Amino acid sequence: MIRAFLAGAVDYAGLFPPAALAMPEAVRAYRDYLAGADRWALGRFVVPAARLGELAEAATALAGAVEELWRISALVGPDIAGDLATIDGFNREHAPGAGWAAVVDALELRAESEPAVAAIATAVHAAAAKGEVYVEIPSADDPGSLVAALGRHGFRAKIRTGGVTAAQFPPASHVARFIVACARAGVPFKATAGLHHPVRGVYPLTYASDSDGGTMYGFLNLFAAAAAALRGASVDEVRQLLERDDTPTLAIRPDKLSWGATAFEPGEVDAMRDHLAVSFGSCSFEEPLHDLRSLGLL
Repeated sequence: MIRAFLAGAVDYAGLFPPAALAMPEAVRAYRDYLAGADRWALGRFVVPAARLGELAEAATALAGAVEELWRISALVGPDIAGDLATIDGFNREHAPGAGWAAVVDALELRAESEPAVAAIATAVHAAAAKGEVYVEIPSADDPGSLVAALGRHGFRAKIRTGGVTAAQFPPASHVARFIVACARAGVPFKATAGLHHPVRGVYPLTYASDSDGGTMYGFLNLFAAAAAALRGASVDEVRQLLERDDTPTLAIRPDKLSWGATAFEPGEVDAMRDHLAVSFGSCSFEEPLHDLRSLGLL
Protein backbone atom coordinates (compact mmCIF):
# COMPACT_ATOMS: atom_id res chain seq x y z
CA MET A 1 0.00 0.00 0.00
CA ILE A 2 2.81 2.45 0.77
CA ARG A 3 4.11 2.01 -2.77
CA ALA A 4 0.68 2.86 -4.16
CA PHE A 5 0.68 5.96 -1.96
CA LEU A 6 4.08 7.16 -3.17
CA ALA A 7 4.77 5.68 -6.61
CA GLY A 8 6.44 8.44 -8.64
CA ALA A 9 5.31 10.99 -6.05
CA VAL A 10 8.52 12.79 -5.09
CA ASP A 11 9.46 15.50 -7.58
CA TYR A 12 13.13 16.15 -6.90
CA ALA A 13 13.80 19.83 -6.20
CA GLY A 14 17.39 19.65 -5.01
CA LEU A 15 18.21 22.99 -6.65
CA PHE A 16 15.89 24.80 -4.25
CA PRO A 17 16.17 25.71 -0.54
CA PRO A 18 16.87 24.45 1.95
CA ALA A 19 19.15 22.04 0.02
CA ALA A 20 19.99 24.61 -2.70
CA LEU A 21 22.48 22.31 -4.42
CA ALA A 22 24.64 23.41 -7.32
CA MET A 23 23.43 22.06 -10.66
CA PRO A 24 26.14 19.36 -11.02
CA GLU A 25 25.38 18.03 -7.52
CA ALA A 26 21.63 17.93 -8.09
CA VAL A 27 22.03 16.28 -11.49
CA ARG A 28 24.39 13.65 -10.11
CA ALA A 29 21.99 12.92 -7.26
CA TYR A 30 19.03 12.51 -9.61
CA ARG A 31 21.04 10.22 -11.88
CA ASP A 32 21.90 8.07 -8.86
CA TYR A 33 18.28 8.00 -7.68
CA LEU A 34 17.14 6.83 -11.11
CA ALA A 35 19.52 3.89 -10.77
CA GLY A 36 18.69 3.17 -7.12
CA ALA A 37 16.35 0.78 -5.37
CA ASP A 38 13.92 3.59 -4.44
CA ARG A 39 13.41 4.82 -7.99
CA TRP A 40 9.77 3.67 -7.79
CA ALA A 41 9.05 6.77 -5.64
CA LEU A 42 10.96 9.23 -7.83
CA GLY A 43 9.10 11.80 -9.91
CA ARG A 44 10.41 14.57 -12.14
CA PHE A 45 13.52 16.73 -11.85
CA VAL A 46 12.37 20.28 -11.06
CA VAL A 47 14.30 23.15 -12.68
CA PRO A 48 13.63 26.75 -13.75
CA ALA A 49 13.14 26.96 -17.51
CA ALA A 50 15.92 29.54 -17.62
CA ARG A 51 18.39 26.91 -16.35
CA LEU A 52 17.55 24.12 -18.79
CA GLY A 53 20.75 24.72 -20.74
CA GLU A 54 22.75 24.43 -17.53
CA LEU A 55 20.93 21.19 -16.71
CA ALA A 56 21.73 19.72 -20.12
CA GLU A 57 25.39 20.65 -19.82
CA ALA A 58 25.70 19.03 -16.38
CA ALA A 59 23.82 15.90 -17.40
CA THR A 60 25.71 15.27 -20.63
CA ALA A 61 28.98 15.53 -18.65
CA LEU A 62 27.94 12.60 -16.45
CA ALA A 63 28.90 9.12 -17.55
CA GLY A 64 25.79 6.96 -17.52
CA ALA A 65 23.35 9.86 -17.64
CA VAL A 66 22.25 8.84 -21.14
CA GLU A 67 20.76 5.54 -20.06
CA GLU A 68 17.20 6.67 -19.35
CA LEU A 69 14.81 9.40 -20.43
CA TRP A 70 14.69 12.12 -17.78
CA ARG A 71 11.31 13.67 -17.08
CA ILE A 72 11.53 17.36 -16.26
CA SER A 73 9.16 19.82 -14.62
CA ALA A 74 10.11 23.35 -15.70
CA LEU A 75 9.29 26.44 -13.66
CA VAL A 76 8.09 29.15 -16.03
CA GLY A 77 8.78 32.77 -15.07
CA PRO A 78 7.15 36.08 -16.01
CA ASP A 79 8.33 35.81 -19.63
CA ILE A 80 5.99 32.93 -20.35
CA ALA A 81 6.37 32.96 -24.13
CA GLY A 82 10.15 33.15 -23.92
CA ASP A 83 10.37 30.30 -21.41
CA LEU A 84 8.01 28.14 -23.47
CA ALA A 85 10.18 28.70 -26.53
CA THR A 86 13.22 27.65 -24.50
CA ILE A 87 11.41 24.51 -23.39
CA ASP A 88 10.39 23.65 -26.94
CA GLY A 89 13.99 23.98 -28.12
CA PHE A 90 15.21 21.87 -25.19
CA ASN A 91 12.72 19.10 -25.97
CA ARG A 92 13.71 19.00 -29.63
CA GLU A 93 17.44 18.98 -28.86
CA HIS A 94 17.27 16.25 -26.25
CA ALA A 95 14.68 13.91 -27.76
CA PRO A 96 15.54 10.19 -27.46
CA GLY A 97 18.15 8.97 -29.89
CA ALA A 98 20.73 11.74 -29.63
CA GLY A 99 22.76 11.25 -26.43
CA TRP A 100 21.32 12.36 -23.11
CA ALA A 101 17.54 12.26 -23.48
CA ALA A 102 15.08 14.34 -21.53
CA VAL A 103 11.63 15.81 -21.91
CA VAL A 104 9.91 18.68 -20.17
CA ASP A 105 6.46 17.18 -19.77
CA ALA A 106 5.24 19.40 -16.94
CA LEU A 107 5.13 23.16 -16.53
CA GLU A 108 4.82 25.10 -13.28
CA LEU A 109 3.60 28.69 -13.23
CA ARG A 110 2.00 31.15 -10.81
CA ALA A 111 -1.24 33.10 -10.92
CA GLU A 112 -3.12 35.14 -8.33
CA SER A 113 -6.24 35.99 -10.32
CA GLU A 114 -8.56 34.58 -12.97
CA PRO A 115 -7.25 37.03 -15.62
CA ALA A 116 -3.74 35.78 -14.87
CA VAL A 117 -4.92 32.19 -15.39
CA ALA A 118 -6.49 33.22 -18.69
CA ALA A 119 -3.23 34.88 -19.78
CA ILE A 120 -1.34 31.68 -18.99
CA ALA A 121 -3.86 29.70 -21.01
CA THR A 122 -3.41 31.98 -24.02
CA ALA A 123 0.36 31.62 -23.92
CA VAL A 124 0.44 27.89 -23.25
CA HIS A 125 -2.15 26.93 -25.85
CA ALA A 126 -0.26 28.93 -28.49
CA ALA A 127 3.08 27.28 -27.70
CA ALA A 128 4.58 24.07 -28.99
CA ALA A 129 5.66 23.00 -25.49
CA LYS A 130 2.84 21.07 -23.88
CA GLY A 131 2.36 18.70 -20.98
CA GLU A 132 0.79 18.85 -17.56
CA VAL A 133 0.38 22.47 -16.47
CA TYR A 134 0.47 23.23 -12.74
CA VAL A 135 -0.46 26.72 -11.62
CA GLU A 136 0.49 27.78 -8.11
CA ILE A 137 -2.27 29.82 -6.55
CA PRO A 138 -2.50 31.55 -3.16
CA SER A 139 -4.33 29.76 -0.36
CA ALA A 140 -4.89 32.61 2.10
CA ASP A 141 -8.29 33.41 0.55
CA ASP A 142 -10.89 30.90 -0.60
CA PRO A 143 -9.30 29.40 -3.74
CA GLY A 144 -12.54 27.96 -5.12
CA SER A 145 -12.95 30.37 -8.04
CA LEU A 146 -9.28 30.10 -9.04
CA VAL A 147 -9.39 26.30 -8.87
CA ALA A 148 -12.49 26.32 -11.04
CA ALA A 149 -10.74 28.61 -13.54
CA LEU A 150 -7.81 26.20 -13.71
CA GLY A 151 -10.21 23.36 -14.39
CA ARG A 152 -11.89 25.23 -17.24
CA HIS A 153 -8.53 25.55 -18.99
CA GLY A 154 -7.48 21.95 -18.34
CA PHE A 155 -4.80 23.03 -15.86
CA ARG A 156 -3.78 21.54 -12.53
CA ALA A 157 -3.31 23.34 -9.23
CA LYS A 158 -0.26 23.77 -7.04
CA ILE A 159 -0.05 24.79 -3.40
CA ARG A 160 2.93 25.94 -1.37
CA THR A 161 2.84 24.13 1.97
CA GLY A 162 5.95 25.51 3.65
CA GLY A 163 9.36 27.09 3.33
CA VAL A 164 12.47 27.89 5.33
CA THR A 165 10.66 30.03 7.91
CA ALA A 166 7.67 29.22 10.10
CA ALA A 167 5.72 32.10 8.55
CA GLN A 168 5.79 30.37 5.15
CA PHE A 169 3.64 27.47 6.36
CA PRO A 170 -0.06 28.10 5.71
CA PRO A 171 -2.61 27.13 8.36
CA ALA A 172 -4.03 23.63 8.06
CA SER A 173 -7.48 25.11 7.49
CA HIS A 174 -6.22 26.86 4.34
CA VAL A 175 -4.55 23.72 3.00
CA ALA A 176 -7.69 21.71 3.73
CA ARG A 177 -9.87 24.25 1.93
CA PHE A 178 -7.56 24.06 -1.11
CA ILE A 179 -7.66 20.26 -1.19
CA VAL A 180 -11.44 20.14 -0.91
CA ALA A 181 -11.82 22.79 -3.64
CA CYS A 182 -9.64 20.70 -5.96
CA ALA A 183 -11.57 17.52 -5.14
CA ARG A 184 -14.95 19.15 -5.80
CA ALA A 185 -13.77 20.73 -9.06
CA GLY A 186 -12.03 17.59 -10.29
CA VAL A 187 -8.68 19.43 -10.52
CA PRO A 188 -5.52 17.43 -9.70
CA PHE A 189 -2.85 19.19 -7.69
CA LYS A 190 0.72 19.02 -6.48
CA ALA A 191 2.19 20.49 -3.31
CA THR A 192 5.63 21.85 -2.64
CA ALA A 193 7.88 22.88 0.26
CA GLY A 194 8.01 21.64 3.83
CA LEU A 195 7.06 18.06 2.98
CA HIS A 196 10.29 16.17 3.72
CA HIS A 197 8.74 14.02 6.43
CA PRO A 198 5.94 11.42 6.40
CA VAL A 199 4.04 12.67 9.46
CA ARG A 200 3.30 16.16 10.77
CA GLY A 201 5.68 17.27 13.50
CA VAL A 202 8.26 19.80 14.64
CA TYR A 203 11.44 19.58 12.57
CA PRO A 204 14.40 21.84 11.70
CA LEU A 205 13.38 24.23 8.93
CA THR A 206 16.77 24.13 7.18
CA TYR A 207 19.83 21.90 7.19
CA ALA A 208 21.92 24.43 9.11
CA SER A 209 23.20 23.25 12.50
CA ASP A 210 21.53 26.22 14.20
CA SER A 211 18.27 26.04 12.26
CA ASP A 212 15.04 27.10 13.89
CA GLY A 213 12.40 24.44 14.26
CA GLY A 214 8.82 24.58 13.08
CA THR A 215 5.75 22.46 12.55
CA MET A 216 5.87 20.85 9.10
CA TYR A 217 3.15 18.96 7.25
CA GLY A 218 3.68 15.27 6.59
CA PHE A 219 3.32 13.94 3.07
CA LEU A 220 1.31 10.99 4.41
CA ASN A 221 -1.01 13.52 6.07
CA LEU A 222 -1.34 15.33 2.76
CA PHE A 223 -2.21 12.21 0.76
CA ALA A 224 -4.55 10.83 3.42
CA ALA A 225 -6.33 14.19 3.51
CA ALA A 226 -6.65 14.13 -0.28
CA ALA A 227 -8.07 10.60 -0.22
CA ALA A 228 -10.64 11.71 2.34
CA ALA A 229 -11.56 14.79 0.29
CA LEU A 230 -12.05 12.64 -2.80
CA ARG A 231 -14.69 10.61 -1.04
CA GLY A 232 -16.51 13.73 0.15
CA ALA A 233 -14.99 14.69 3.50
CA SER A 234 -15.64 18.19 4.78
CA VAL A 235 -12.97 20.87 5.08
CA ASP A 236 -12.87 20.30 8.84
CA GLU A 237 -12.46 16.54 8.44
CA VAL A 238 -9.65 17.10 5.96
CA ARG A 239 -8.02 19.59 8.32
CA GLN A 240 -8.06 17.03 11.11
CA LEU A 241 -6.13 14.57 8.94
CA LEU A 242 -3.57 17.24 8.05
CA GLU A 243 -3.03 17.90 11.76
CA ARG A 244 -2.66 14.29 12.91
CA ASP A 245 0.69 13.49 14.49
CA ASP A 246 -0.21 10.26 16.30
CA THR A 247 2.15 7.95 14.42
CA PRO A 248 1.37 4.89 16.61
CA THR A 249 -2.20 4.79 15.26
CA LEU A 250 -0.97 4.84 11.63
CA ALA A 251 -0.94 1.39 10.03
CA ILE A 252 -0.12 0.56 6.44
CA ARG A 253 -0.93 -2.96 5.26
CA PRO A 254 -1.22 -4.43 1.76
CA ASP A 255 -5.01 -4.21 1.87
CA LYS A 256 -5.59 -1.02 3.85
CA LEU A 257 -4.13 2.20 5.19
CA SER A 258 -5.64 3.21 8.50
CA TRP A 259 -5.03 6.14 10.79
CA GLY A 260 -7.04 5.86 13.94
CA ALA A 261 -10.63 5.28 12.91
CA THR A 262 -10.04 6.48 9.33
CA ALA A 263 -9.19 3.82 6.74
CA PHE A 264 -8.61 3.76 2.99
CA GLU A 265 -8.88 0.81 0.63
CA PRO A 266 -6.39 0.30 -2.24
CA GLY A 267 -8.89 1.55 -4.83
CA GLU A 268 -9.33 4.81 -2.95
CA VAL A 269 -5.57 5.32 -2.78
CA ASP A 270 -5.21 4.65 -6.50
CA ALA A 271 -8.01 7.10 -7.31
CA MET A 272 -6.48 9.76 -5.07
CA ARG A 273 -3.08 9.50 -6.77
CA ASP A 274 -4.55 9.32 -10.28
CA HIS A 275 -7.09 12.11 -9.95
CA LEU A 276 -6.21 14.42 -7.08
CA ALA A 277 -2.86 14.48 -5.22
CA VAL A 278 -0.38 13.80 -8.01
CA SER A 279 3.00 14.60 -6.43
CA PHE A 280 4.93 16.76 -4.02
CA GLY A 281 8.17 18.65 -4.48
CA SER A 282 11.02 17.99 -2.08
CA CYS A 283 14.59 19.23 -2.09
CA SER A 284 15.54 15.86 -0.57
CA PHE A 285 14.64 12.50 -2.06
CA GLU A 286 16.48 10.47 0.56
CA GLU A 287 14.93 12.03 3.66
CA PRO A 288 11.30 11.00 2.96
CA LEU A 289 12.33 7.38 2.31
CA HIS A 290 14.69 7.29 5.29
CA ASP A 291 11.93 8.52 7.59
CA LEU A 292 9.48 5.91 6.31
CA ARG A 293 12.00 3.20 7.09
CA SER A 294 12.66 4.66 10.52
CA LEU A 295 8.92 4.41 11.24
CA GLY A 296 8.80 0.84 9.99
CA LEU A 297 6.43 1.80 7.17
CA LEU A 298 8.73 0.81 4.29
